[in-house]
Amino acid sequence: MSVIPWPLKPMPPQTPSGRALGGARGGAVASASIAPADRSGRGPAAPEAAAGPDDTAAMAAALIQSRQTILPKRLGAPGPNVVELAAILEAAAHAPDHGQLQPWRFVLVPDTARTLLADVFALALQERDAEATPEQIEQAREKAYRSPVLLLAVVDAARGDADIDLAERLVSAGCAIQNMLLMATAQGFGSALTSGKALKAASLRALFRLGCDEQALCFVSIGTVVSRKAARVRPAASSYVSTLDEHRGILPGF
Repeated sequence: MSVIPWPLKPMPPQTPSGRALGGARGGAVASASIAPADRSGRGPAAPEAAAGPDDTAAMAAALIQSRQTILPKRLGAPGPNVVELAAILEAAAHAPDHGQLQPWRFVLVPDTARTLLADVFALALQERDAEATPEQIEQAREKAYRSPVLLLAVVDAARGDADIDLAERLVSAGCAIQNMLLMATAQGFGSALTSGKALKAASLRALFRLGCDEQALCFVSIGTVVSRKAARVRPAASSYVSTLDEHRGILPGF
């Protein structure tokens, strides 16, 4: 499937003859963009493509293919408003979840709590490296203040049915996060996942009140794209898909 640029525009309604409705006799046809306006101030990242209002497969492909990681240092204000953030968070609930365990949760870190997180990042660095310089400590602290929206993703290895192992819980969490990233992309925002050694620090676990069976998975950052790198070339499906043949075993491709 070829890459379809995002955002899409709906095509004008067609007559049976294939002509667009409107003009001198039918009046103008609205062509509002399906996706919100680009928030970076630099115009759309790619030319807009036309699509019929029922072309949901093309819309889904365009949205998925347009998502890319925008590092937190490249994300600025404004972030999602209350309604937009609620839509992003609610998208997580539609992830696959074997046993309906909801083995994941998210902790929002508002601006008023960023200093607490900065202190944890600094302490975690000093615990790992007693010779960390003041500049390195300040760099660690600064990471807490990037991006307008910051959440910690948490996975519970023991919640609910003990027969559902950690691997399935992690898959569910990953799907929940991807749903959130796609919703943020659809709203015109950039996003990123970040991790690091601080996620395992006792001070971070205490700050976020993690249970003994919980682990901090990653941070999710969302905001307006200030700048972006060129999208990387994605691998072809044939490079990561193989087929089990009844006679010849595993064969490359599909």
